Amino acid sequence: MWNKGESEGLQTLGIVVVVCSSLKLLHYLGLIDLSDDKIEDELEMTTVCYRPEGLEQLEAQTNFTKRELQVLYRGFKNECPSGVVNEETFKQIYAQFFPHGDASMYAHYLFNAFDTAQTGSVKFEGFVMALSTLLRGTVHEKLRWTFNLYDINKDGYINKEKMDKNKDGVVTLDEFIESCQEDDNIMRSLQLFENVM
Repeated sequence: MWNKGESEGLQTLGIVVVVCSSLKLLHYLGLIDLSDDKIEDELEMTTVCYRPEGLEQLEAQTNFTKRELQVLYRGFKNECPSGVVNEETFKQIYAQFFPHGDASMYAHYLFNAFDTAQTGSVKFEGFVMALSTLLRGTVHEKLRWTFNLYDINKDGYINKEKMDKNKDGVVTLDEFIESCQEDDNIMRSLQLFENVM
């Protein structure tokens, strides 16, 4: 299976993904304050404002209530008045959580996981769908999202030999899910923030 170092590394990465997403959510809910240096991107401010689809439709597509979606939307609009966030703004927000060191490369991959349509921006719907998956999705949904994060070139494979069950040089989604489900530490880390809201 995996050696101790790899297992701890994956557990840490899983926690980082969930924590970073959750920290912003907690800020939106007013439970923590990150407003010391409010980030405003001039390019984002000049973008035509985007209005999301109806909350009823989002409620049906996510694991959030209408009230939770209203709170999330207010927070999202507060941070991103144009209704969308681009990669540069995302990196600046993410950097607040990791002030020591350069987290921009990881933020790039994390942004790409949120930007499922590969448009260069994340709308409220995409943000909420990802949060719904990370906070309240099934284990399979969380692992699928995490696999998408690791699948850097979006070819449906991860190049990691220890998870490569059939030794063909690549890790498929099924191999990734199977390996993660066999690791108790990873499974526990996926459940850390299920009751955040």
